[in-house]
Amino acid sequence: MVPMAEGVPADTSFAVPTARPATPACVRELEDRLGADRVTIDADRRRAASRDHAWLSPVLSARIPDSAIADVVVTPRDRAELAIALGVAHRHDVALTPRGKGTGNYGQSVPLAQGVLLDATGLDGVIDIGDGWIEAWAGTSFTRLEAAARATGQELAMFPSTTGSALGGFIAGGAGGTGSIAHGFIWDGFVEALEVVPCWDVPEVHRIEGADVGVHLHTYGTTGVIAAARVRLVPARRWTALFATFDSVEAAADTGRTILDAGSLPRNLSIDDIRLVGLLSPHAAMPAGRVSMRVVVEDHAVESTASLVAAGGGVVEAVLAEATSLCVSLSYNHVTLRAKRIDPAICHVQVGGDVVVDRRAEVCAVLPDTMLHLDAHAPGGVMGWGGLLLSRFVDEPTLRAGMAELRELGAHVVDPHTWSLGGHGSLAPTIAVAEVMDPKGLLNPGKLTRPDVT
Repeated sequence: MVPMAEGVPADTSFAVPTARPATPACVRELEDRLGADRVTIDADRRRAASRDHAWLSPVLSARIPDSAIADVVVTPRDRAELAIALGVAHRHDVALTPRGKGTGNYGQSVPLAQGVLLDATGLDGVIDIGDGWIEAWAGTSFTRLEAAARATGQELAMFPSTTGSALGGFIAGGAGGTGSIAHGFIWDGFVEALEVVPCWDVPEVHRIEGADVGVHLHTYGTTGVIAAARVRLVPARRWTALFATFDSVEAAADTGRTILDAGSLPRNLSIDDIRLVGLLSPHAAMPAGRVSMRVVVEDHAVESTASLVAAGGGVVEAVLAEATSLCVSLSYNHVTLRAKRIDPAICHVQVGGDVVVDRRAEVCAVLPDTMLHLDAHAPGGVMGWGGLLLSRFVDEPTLRAGMAELRELGAHVVDPHTWSLGGHGSLAPTIAVAEVMDPKGLLNPGKLTRPDVT
Protein backbone atom coordinates (compact mmCIF):
# COMPACT_ATOMS: atom_id res chain seq x y z
CA MET A 1 0.00 0.00 0.00
CA VAL A 2 1.26 3.48 -0.86
CA PRO A 3 0.94 5.98 2.01
CA MET A 4 -1.23 9.00 1.32
CA ALA A 5 0.85 11.99 0.26
CA GLU A 6 -0.17 15.56 0.86
CA GLY A 7 -3.09 16.46 -1.40
CA VAL A 8 -3.37 12.98 -2.95
CA PRO A 9 -6.29 10.61 -2.38
CA ALA A 10 -5.46 7.60 -0.23
CA ASP A 11 -4.81 4.30 -1.93
CA THR A 12 -7.98 2.25 -1.69
CA SER A 13 -6.36 -1.21 -1.90
CA PHE A 14 -6.20 -1.51 1.91
CA ALA A 15 -3.64 -4.28 1.75
CA VAL A 16 -3.53 -6.23 5.01
CA PRO A 17 -0.01 -7.17 6.16
CA THR A 18 1.07 -10.75 6.64
CA ALA A 19 0.03 -12.00 10.06
CA ARG A 20 2.81 -12.11 12.63
CA PRO A 21 0.96 -13.86 15.47
CA ALA A 22 2.09 -14.32 19.03
CA THR A 23 3.32 -17.88 19.42
CA PRO A 24 2.76 -19.90 22.61
CA ALA A 25 6.46 -19.41 23.36
CA CYS A 26 6.04 -15.64 23.08
CA VAL A 27 3.05 -15.63 25.42
CA ARG A 28 4.88 -17.82 27.95
CA GLU A 29 7.88 -15.49 27.97
CA LEU A 30 5.64 -12.46 28.45
CA GLU A 31 3.92 -14.17 31.41
CA ASP A 32 7.22 -15.32 32.89
CA ARG A 33 8.87 -11.92 32.67
CA LEU A 34 5.92 -9.61 33.37
CA GLY A 35 3.62 -11.74 35.49
CA ALA A 36 0.25 -13.23 34.66
CA ASP A 37 -1.57 -10.07 35.83
CA ARG A 38 0.04 -8.09 33.00
CA VAL A 39 -0.84 -10.56 30.24
CA THR A 40 -4.21 -11.85 29.04
CA ILE A 41 -5.44 -14.07 26.22
CA ASP A 42 -9.09 -13.69 27.21
CA ALA A 43 -11.10 -13.56 23.97
CA ASP A 44 -13.43 -10.73 25.01
CA ARG A 45 -10.56 -8.61 26.28
CA ARG A 46 -8.53 -9.19 23.11
CA ARG A 47 -11.48 -8.32 20.88
CA ALA A 48 -12.33 -5.13 22.78
CA ALA A 49 -8.71 -3.96 22.89
CA SER A 50 -8.29 -4.55 19.15
CA ARG A 51 -10.82 -1.92 18.11
CA ASP A 52 -10.93 1.88 18.31
CA HIS A 53 -13.31 4.53 16.95
CA ALA A 54 -12.68 3.48 13.35
CA TRP A 55 -16.40 2.61 13.34
CA LEU A 56 -16.98 6.32 12.64
CA SER A 57 -15.93 5.52 9.06
CA PRO A 58 -18.21 3.22 7.07
CA VAL A 59 -15.23 2.54 4.80
CA LEU A 60 -12.94 1.40 7.60
CA SER A 61 -15.75 -0.55 9.23
CA ALA A 62 -16.10 -2.59 6.04
CA ARG A 63 -12.37 -2.87 5.32
CA ILE A 64 -10.97 -3.93 8.69
CA PRO A 65 -10.79 -7.73 8.54
CA ASP A 66 -12.38 -9.89 11.21
CA SER A 67 -8.97 -11.51 11.65
CA ALA A 68 -7.45 -8.25 12.96
CA ILE A 69 -7.63 -9.35 16.59
CA ALA A 70 -4.61 -9.44 18.90
CA ASP A 71 -3.46 -12.83 20.18
CA VAL A 72 -2.50 -11.41 23.54
CA VAL A 73 -2.97 -8.11 25.42
CA VAL A 74 -0.12 -6.79 27.55
CA THR A 75 -0.52 -3.95 30.07
CA PRO A 76 2.88 -2.72 31.29
CA ARG A 77 3.03 -0.51 34.37
CA ASP A 78 6.38 1.24 33.83
CA ARG A 79 9.01 1.83 31.17
CA ALA A 80 10.97 -1.28 32.18
CA GLU A 81 7.95 -3.51 31.60
CA LEU A 82 7.25 -1.72 28.33
CA ALA A 83 10.81 -2.44 27.20
CA ILE A 84 10.43 -6.10 28.16
CA ALA A 85 7.29 -6.45 26.04
CA LEU A 86 9.01 -4.88 23.03
CA GLY A 87 12.07 -7.07 23.47
CA VAL A 88 9.99 -10.25 23.62
CA ALA A 89 8.07 -9.25 20.47
CA HIS A 90 11.35 -8.59 18.68
CA ARG A 91 12.91 -11.93 19.63
CA HIS A 92 9.83 -13.88 18.56
CA ASP A 93 9.17 -11.84 15.37
CA VAL A 94 5.70 -10.94 16.60
CA ALA A 95 3.75 -7.82 15.60
CA LEU A 96 3.11 -5.29 18.35
CA THR A 97 0.43 -2.61 18.18
CA PRO A 98 0.30 0.13 20.87
CA ARG A 99 -2.95 1.74 22.02
CA GLY A 100 -4.12 4.22 24.61
CA LYS A 101 -7.82 4.77 25.36
CA GLY A 102 -8.87 3.74 21.85
CA THR A 103 -10.36 7.11 20.92
CA GLY A 104 -8.57 7.26 17.55
CA ASN A 105 -10.74 7.50 14.43
CA TYR A 106 -8.49 5.95 11.80
CA GLY A 107 -7.90 2.39 12.94
CA GLN A 108 -4.57 3.40 14.51
CA SER A 109 -5.03 0.83 17.27
CA VAL A 110 -6.26 -2.08 15.15
CA PRO A 111 -3.69 -4.93 15.04
CA LEU A 112 -3.87 -5.77 11.33
CA ALA A 113 -1.07 -8.36 11.73
CA GLN A 114 -2.46 -9.76 15.01
CA GLY A 115 0.30 -10.38 17.56
CA VAL A 116 0.67 -8.37 20.78
CA LEU A 117 -1.66 -5.50 21.67
CA LEU A 118 0.17 -3.21 24.06
CA ASP A 119 -2.29 -1.36 26.30
CA ALA A 120 -0.48 1.77 27.49
CA THR A 121 -3.17 2.87 29.96
CA GLY A 122 -1.24 1.17 32.76
CA LEU A 123 1.48 3.80 32.29
CA ASP A 124 -0.53 6.40 34.18
CA GLY A 125 0.38 9.44 36.24
CA VAL A 126 2.16 12.78 36.29
CA ILE A 127 5.95 12.47 36.55
CA ASP A 128 6.83 16.12 37.17
CA ILE A 129 5.55 19.60 36.53
CA GLY A 130 7.37 22.90 36.18
CA ASP A 131 7.04 26.42 34.85
CA GLY A 132 5.53 26.00 31.40
CA TRP A 133 5.60 22.20 31.16
CA ILE A 134 4.21 18.95 32.51
CA GLU A 135 5.69 15.50 32.05
CA ALA A 136 3.55 12.39 32.37
CA TRP A 137 3.32 8.75 31.42
CA ALA A 138 1.78 7.91 28.06
CA GLY A 139 -1.43 6.45 29.51
CA THR A 140 -2.35 9.57 31.50
CA SER A 141 -5.65 11.18 30.50
CA PHE A 142 -5.90 14.84 29.52
CA THR A 143 -8.51 15.30 32.23
CA ARG A 144 -5.89 14.33 34.80
CA LEU A 145 -3.20 16.46 33.15
CA GLU A 146 -5.38 19.57 33.12
CA ALA A 147 -6.28 19.08 36.79
CA ALA A 148 -2.62 18.77 37.73
CA ALA A 149 -1.73 21.86 35.72
CA ARG A 150 -4.56 23.89 37.26
CA ALA A 151 -3.28 23.04 40.74
CA THR A 152 -0.12 25.00 39.88
CA GLY A 153 -1.88 27.97 38.26
CA GLN A 154 -1.30 26.68 34.75
CA GLU A 155 -3.29 24.93 32.02
CA LEU A 156 -2.55 22.77 29.01
CA ALA A 157 -1.69 24.73 25.89
CA MET A 158 -3.86 22.29 23.94
CA PHE A 159 -5.94 19.15 24.40
CA PRO A 160 -8.22 16.98 22.24
CA SER A 161 -12.00 17.19 22.14
CA THR A 162 -12.15 13.76 23.79
CA THR A 163 -10.55 14.83 27.07
CA GLY A 164 -10.41 11.27 28.37
CA SER A 165 -7.89 10.44 25.65
CA ALA A 166 -4.45 9.27 26.73
CA LEU A 167 -1.42 11.52 26.27
CA GLY A 168 0.63 9.06 24.23
CA GLY A 169 -2.30 8.08 22.04
CA PHE A 170 -3.06 11.70 21.16
CA ILE A 171 0.56 12.45 20.34
CA ALA A 172 0.88 9.30 18.23
CA GLY A 173 -2.46 9.64 16.45
CA GLY A 174 -3.99 13.09 16.94
CA ALA A 175 -3.27 16.61 15.76
CA GLY A 176 -5.19 19.54 17.31
CA GLY A 177 -8.01 20.57 19.57
CA THR A 178 -8.97 23.06 22.24
CA GLY A 179 -6.20 25.66 22.44
CA SER A 180 -5.17 25.24 18.80
CA ILE A 181 -6.32 28.78 17.97
CA ALA A 182 -3.52 30.26 20.05
CA HIS A 183 -1.02 27.39 20.08
CA GLY A 184 -1.38 25.46 16.83
CA PHE A 185 -1.18 21.69 16.53
CA ILE A 186 1.07 19.06 18.11
CA TRP A 187 3.86 19.97 15.65
CA ASP A 188 3.86 23.61 16.80
CA GLY A 189 5.85 23.29 20.01
CA PHE A 190 3.22 21.53 22.11
CA VAL A 191 5.38 18.42 22.57
CA GLU A 192 8.72 19.34 24.11
CA ALA A 193 10.22 15.92 24.88
CA LEU A 194 9.44 12.23 24.52
CA GLU A 195 10.63 8.95 25.98
CA VAL A 196 10.40 6.42 23.16
CA VAL A 197 11.17 2.70 23.38
CA PRO A 198 12.37 0.93 20.21
CA CYS A 199 11.52 -2.62 19.12
CA TRP A 200 14.93 -4.19 19.64
CA ASP A 201 16.17 -7.39 21.23
CA VAL A 202 17.29 -5.35 24.26
CA PRO A 203 15.40 -2.04 23.98
CA GLU A 204 16.94 1.12 25.37
CA VAL A 205 14.72 4.05 26.33
CA HIS A 206 15.45 7.04 24.06
CA ARG A 207 15.04 10.56 25.43
CA ILE A 208 14.14 12.79 22.49
CA GLU A 209 13.98 16.58 22.70
CA GLY A 210 13.86 19.65 20.50
CA ALA A 211 13.61 19.35 16.73
CA ASP A 212 14.01 15.56 16.85
CA VAL A 213 10.59 15.22 18.50
CA GLY A 214 8.67 16.06 15.33
CA VAL A 215 9.38 12.84 13.48
CA HIS A 216 7.65 10.83 16.23
CA LEU A 217 4.39 12.81 16.16
CA HIS A 218 1.30 11.30 14.51
CA THR A 219 3.14 8.13 13.47
CA TYR A 220 0.86 5.54 15.12
CA GLY A 221 3.75 4.12 17.14
CA THR A 222 5.68 2.96 14.06
CA THR A 223 8.81 4.88 15.12
CA GLY A 224 8.87 3.42 18.63
CA VAL A 225 6.38 3.25 21.47
CA ILE A 226 5.91 6.43 23.51
CA ALA A 227 6.47 5.78 27.21
CA ALA A 228 6.23 9.37 28.47
CA ALA A 229 5.98 12.92 27.16
CA ARG A 230 6.61 16.48 28.29
CA VAL A 231 4.08 18.94 26.88
CA ARG A 232 3.60 22.68 27.06
CA LEU A 233 1.64 24.53 29.75
CA VAL A 234 0.59 28.19 29.75
CA PRO A 235 -0.65 30.42 32.57
CA ALA A 236 -4.17 29.46 33.61
CA ARG A 237 -7.00 31.76 32.66
CA ARG A 238 -10.66 31.96 33.61
CA TRP A 239 -12.79 30.81 30.70
CA THR A 240 -16.49 31.24 29.96
CA ALA A 241 -18.68 29.78 27.24
CA LEU A 242 -20.59 32.24 25.07
CA PHE A 243 -23.36 30.80 22.89
CA ALA A 244 -24.51 32.84 19.89
CA THR A 245 -26.76 32.24 16.91
CA PHE A 246 -26.87 33.64 13.38
CA ASP A 247 -29.02 33.53 10.28
CA SER A 248 -26.25 32.05 8.14
CA VAL A 249 -22.91 30.25 8.35
CA GLU A 250 -21.30 33.13 6.45
CA ALA A 251 -22.43 35.68 9.04
CA ALA A 252 -21.21 33.47 11.86
CA ALA A 253 -17.85 32.89 10.17
CA ASP A 254 -17.36 36.60 9.44
CA THR A 255 -18.06 37.37 13.09
CA GLY A 256 -15.75 34.56 14.13
CA ARG A 257 -12.93 36.09 12.10
CA THR A 258 -13.61 39.45 13.77
CA ILE A 259 -13.40 37.81 17.21
CA LEU A 260 -10.11 36.14 16.28
CA ASP A 261 -8.70 39.51 15.18
CA ALA A 262 -9.83 41.29 18.35
CA GLY A 263 -6.71 40.48 20.37
CA SER A 264 -7.87 38.08 23.12
CA LEU A 265 -7.79 34.71 21.38
CA PRO A 266 -10.52 32.26 22.40
CA ARG A 267 -9.66 28.78 23.61
CA ASN A 268 -12.30 27.36 21.30
CA LEU A 269 -14.58 28.70 18.54
CA SER A 270 -16.93 26.32 16.73
CA ILE A 271 -19.80 26.80 14.30
CA ASP A 272 -22.54 24.39 13.16
CA ASP A 273 -25.00 24.95 10.35
CA ILE A 274 -28.76 24.80 10.94
CA ARG A 275 -29.21 21.16 9.92
CA LEU A 276 -26.40 19.96 12.15
CA VAL A 277 -27.71 21.93 15.13
CA GLY A 278 -30.97 20.06 14.69
CA LEU A 279 -29.13 16.73 14.87
CA LEU A 280 -27.03 17.43 17.95
CA SER A 281 -28.36 17.03 21.48
CA PRO A 282 -30.79 19.88 22.20
CA HIS A 283 -29.64 22.76 24.38
CA ALA A 284 -31.52 25.96 25.24
CA ALA A 285 -28.61 28.06 24.00
CA MET A 286 -28.62 26.26 20.63
CA PRO A 287 -32.19 26.79 19.34
CA ALA A 288 -33.41 24.97 16.26
CA GLY A 289 -33.53 26.90 13.00
CA ARG A 290 -30.42 28.97 13.75
CA VAL A 291 -26.70 28.61 13.03
CA SER A 292 -24.86 28.02 16.31
CA MET A 293 -21.53 29.52 17.31
CA ARG A 294 -19.84 28.61 20.60
CA VAL A 295 -16.88 30.62 21.84
CA VAL A 296 -14.79 29.82 24.91
CA VAL A 297 -13.43 33.23 25.91
CA GLU A 298 -11.68 34.74 28.87
CA ASP A 299 -14.01 36.27 31.44
CA HIS A 300 -12.76 39.79 30.72
CA ALA A 301 -13.53 39.36 26.98
CA VAL A 302 -17.18 38.33 27.35
CA GLU A 303 -18.61 41.83 26.97
CA SER A 304 -16.46 42.76 23.96
CA THR A 305 -17.19 39.40 22.29
CA ALA A 306 -20.92 39.90 22.82
CA SER A 307 -20.65 43.31 21.18
CA LEU A 308 -18.92 41.78 18.16
CA VAL A 309 -21.66 39.17 17.89
CA ALA A 310 -24.33 41.87 17.89
CA ALA A 311 -22.41 43.94 15.34
CA GLY A 312 -22.27 40.88 13.09
CA GLY A 313 -26.03 40.40 13.20
CA GLY A 314 -25.95 37.61 15.75
CA VAL A 315 -27.77 37.01 19.01
CA VAL A 316 -26.07 36.05 22.26
CA GLU A 317 -28.20 33.17 23.55
CA ALA A 318 -26.31 32.51 26.80
CA VAL A 319 -23.09 33.11 28.73
CA LEU A 320 -22.36 30.04 30.85
CA ALA A 321 -19.15 29.64 32.81
CA GLU A 322 -20.04 26.02 33.56
CA ALA A 323 -20.50 25.07 29.87
CA THR A 324 -16.91 25.18 28.62
CA SER A 325 -16.74 21.37 28.72
CA LEU A 326 -19.87 21.19 26.59
CA CYS A 327 -18.24 23.47 24.03
CA VAL A 328 -15.19 21.20 23.94
CA SER A 329 -17.42 18.18 23.32
CA LEU A 330 -19.05 20.05 20.42
CA SER A 331 -15.74 20.62 18.61
CA TYR A 332 -13.53 18.73 16.17
CA ASN A 333 -14.25 15.03 15.59
CA HIS A 334 -16.30 14.74 18.75
CA VAL A 335 -19.08 16.23 16.62
CA THR A 336 -18.82 13.21 14.31
CA LEU A 337 -19.07 10.92 17.31
CA ARG A 338 -22.24 12.66 18.54
CA ALA A 339 -23.85 12.80 15.11
CA LYS A 340 -22.99 9.21 14.19
CA ARG A 341 -24.59 7.89 17.35
CA ILE A 342 -27.83 9.60 16.38
CA ASP A 343 -27.72 8.80 12.66
CA PRO A 344 -25.47 5.81 11.76
CA ALA A 345 -25.78 6.62 8.03
CA ILE A 346 -23.60 9.72 8.45
CA CYS A 347 -20.14 9.82 6.92
CA HIS A 348 -17.55 12.54 7.55
CA VAL A 349 -14.72 14.21 5.66
CA GLN A 350 -12.16 16.47 7.33
CA VAL A 351 -11.73 19.74 5.44
CA GLY A 352 -10.04 23.08 5.90
CA GLY A 353 -9.36 26.43 4.31
CA ASP A 354 -11.29 29.63 3.72
CA VAL A 355 -12.86 28.08 0.63
CA VAL A 356 -15.05 25.95 2.91
CA VAL A 357 -16.83 29.18 3.95
CA ASP A 358 -16.28 31.37 0.91
CA ARG A 359 -17.64 28.72 -1.47
CA ARG A 360 -19.82 26.90 1.02
CA ALA A 361 -22.67 26.14 -1.36
CA GLU A 362 -20.33 24.46 -3.85
CA VAL A 363 -18.45 22.60 -1.13
CA CYS A 364 -21.62 21.31 0.49
CA ALA A 365 -23.06 20.22 -2.86
CA VAL A 366 -20.23 17.77 -3.53
CA LEU A 367 -21.62 15.00 -1.29
CA PRO A 368 -25.29 14.20 -0.59
CA ASP A 369 -27.19 15.82 2.28
CA THR A 370 -24.10 17.60 3.61
CA MET A 371 -23.94 19.41 6.96
CA LEU A 372 -21.05 21.70 7.92
CA HIS A 373 -19.09 22.03 11.16
CA LEU A 374 -16.26 24.57 11.57
CA ASP A 375 -13.46 25.01 14.13
CA ALA A 376 -11.12 27.98 14.19
CA HIS A 377 -7.49 26.96 14.54
CA ALA A 378 -3.98 28.04 13.61
CA PRO A 379 -1.71 25.16 12.48
CA GLY A 380 1.76 26.53 11.96
CA GLY A 381 0.58 29.88 13.27
CA VAL A 382 -1.69 30.52 10.26
CA MET A 383 -5.21 31.38 11.40
CA GLY A 384 -7.99 29.69 9.50
CA TRP A 385 -10.90 27.27 9.45
CA GLY A 386 -10.85 23.54 9.82
CA GLY A 387 -13.99 21.53 9.80
CA LEU A 388 -16.11 18.54 8.97
CA LEU A 389 -18.50 17.78 6.17
CA LEU A 390 -21.06 15.32 7.52
CA SER A 391 -22.97 13.69 4.68
CA ARG A 392 -25.05 10.64 3.83
CA PHE A 393 -22.85 7.68 2.90
CA VAL A 394 -23.67 6.18 -0.49
CA ASP A 395 -20.62 4.06 -1.29
CA GLU A 396 -16.84 4.33 -1.27
CA PRO A 397 -16.43 5.41 -4.94
CA THR A 398 -18.86 8.30 -4.37
CA LEU A 399 -16.91 9.34 -1.27
CA ARG A 400 -13.52 9.14 -3.02
CA ALA A 401 -14.78 11.14 -5.98
CA GLY A 402 -16.21 13.72 -3.59
CA MET A 403 -12.89 14.16 -1.80
CA ALA A 404 -11.14 14.63 -5.15
CA GLU A 405 -13.68 17.27 -6.16
CA LEU A 406 -13.26 19.07 -2.84
CA ARG A 407 -9.53 19.30 -3.49
CA GLU A 408 -10.23 20.70 -6.95
CA LEU A 409 -12.36 23.39 -5.30
CA GLY A 410 -9.33 24.34 -3.21
CA ALA A 411 -10.23 22.71 0.10
CA HIS A 412 -7.60 21.01 2.18
CA VAL A 413 -8.82 17.45 2.71
CA VAL A 414 -7.50 14.97 5.26
CA ASP A 415 -8.87 11.51 4.50
CA PRO A 416 -10.40 9.94 7.63
CA HIS A 417 -11.18 6.72 5.75
CA THR A 418 -7.75 5.12 5.59
CA TRP A 419 -5.53 3.42 8.16
CA SER A 420 -2.44 4.37 6.14
CA LEU A 421 -0.20 7.11 7.52
CA GLY A 422 0.03 10.28 5.46
CA GLY A 423 -1.52 13.67 4.81
CA HIS A 424 0.84 15.68 7.04
CA GLY A 425 3.88 16.11 4.81
CA SER A 426 6.60 13.76 3.58
CA LEU A 427 6.84 10.33 5.19
CA ALA A 428 10.54 9.95 4.31
CA PRO A 429 11.81 11.10 7.75
CA THR A 430 9.31 8.80 9.48
CA ILE A 431 10.44 5.83 7.40
CA ALA A 432 14.12 6.59 8.08
CA VAL A 433 13.56 6.65 11.86
CA ALA A 434 11.33 3.56 11.74
CA GLU A 435 14.10 1.62 10.02
CA VAL A 436 16.33 2.27 13.04
CA MET A 437 13.78 1.99 15.85
CA ASP A 438 11.91 -0.98 14.37
CA PRO A 439 14.29 -2.82 12.02
CA LYS A 440 11.97 -5.84 11.61
CA GLY A 441 8.86 -3.80 10.87
CA LEU A 442 6.95 -5.25 13.83
CA LEU A 443 5.42 -2.02 15.14
CA ASN A 444 1.82 -1.55 13.97
CA PRO A 445 2.32 -3.29 10.60
CA GLY A 446 0.23 -2.04 7.71
CA LYS A 447 0.07 1.57 8.87
CA LEU A 448 3.41 2.72 7.41
CA THR A 449 4.67 1.36 4.07
CA ARG A 450 8.41 0.82 4.20
CA PRO A 451 10.67 -0.23 1.31
CA ASP A 452 12.73 -2.57 3.53
CA VAL A 453 9.78 -4.52 4.98
CA THR A 454 7.47 -6.71 2.91
